[in-house]
Amino acid sequence: MTVRSAIAKVFQQEDLNFLLTNRIPRRLATRFVGWLSRVELPLMRHLFIAVWRFFSDVDLSEAKKTRFRSMHDCFTRELKEGARPVDPDPSVLVSPCDAIVGASGTLTDTNLFQIKGFPYRLEDLFGDTRLAEAHANGRYVTLRLTAGMYHRFHAPFDCEVDEVAYISGDTWNVNPIALRRVENLFCRNERAVIRTRLPTGHAVTLVPVAAILVASIRLHCLEMPLRLARRGANIFSCDASYRRGEEMGWFEQGSTIVVLAPDGFTLCENIREGSRVRMGESLMRLP
Repeated sequence: MTVRSAIAKVFQQEDLNFLLTNRIPRRLATRFVGWLSRVELPLMRHLFIAVWRFFSDVDLSEAKKTRFRSMHDCFTRELKEGARPVDPDPSVLVSPCDAIVGASGTLTDTNLFQIKGFPYRLEDLFGDTRLAEAHANGRYVTLRLTAGMYHRFHAPFDCEVDEVAYISGDTWNVNPIALRRVENLFCRNERAVIRTRLPTGHAVTLVPVAAILVASIRLHCLEMPLRLARRGANIFSCDASYRRGEEMGWFEQGSTIVVLAPDGFTLCENIREGSRVRMGESLMRLP
């Protein structure tokens, strides 16, 4: 057993993992790490990136550039042209990001699962009853981005973004260990609700959810970053158009995206709990 795998095994113990990542001042730790990741001193930059690569399965061979100003610059890296081909099938909604598939399936009215045995309500996630009702009995996929993954997200289909709601909240860890212990976790954490409309008229909603050490979301359709310093719910009107696969924004550190589509959509065969999906691969099939 290597040193890396031995350390990983220790941190995978559920009680210890939950204690170390949740029983600390979560918001304060998140803001501090966000600041620290932007330090551009060469020695610190090399140290932070080396530690990050030791603890995560990160592949920088696809990165557009090979030299980075800071840990943050490396974390939010762009990829080389063509690194993520987009499924050309006009009948499918594609994954907006690289991820591991968490819970997925059909909503029961407006109820869905963060993990097996832990339901939550769409009204609580959106903070908007009307929007929740528009997705009643629809389909959902939870996409979890691990630390080493590519952290930019893209349009799942040609779409218009007319509104973004930012909801300030906590920064619980969103790994499976925490999802099995904290009820309504996604509804407690900082998140953005991105309302999109497809050319077919269907409403598809993306909900990037922040987490411990990884709370800050940037969207191209908004001038300002969405981060913990902004308190309460904020509604931003937008008038942005995206082509399928076009970049919409990024996590300034990273976390989870919940994709929600109305009744009539179906999940593609490759989407099942624990499977890996890359940006541009098929996610759901349109009615």
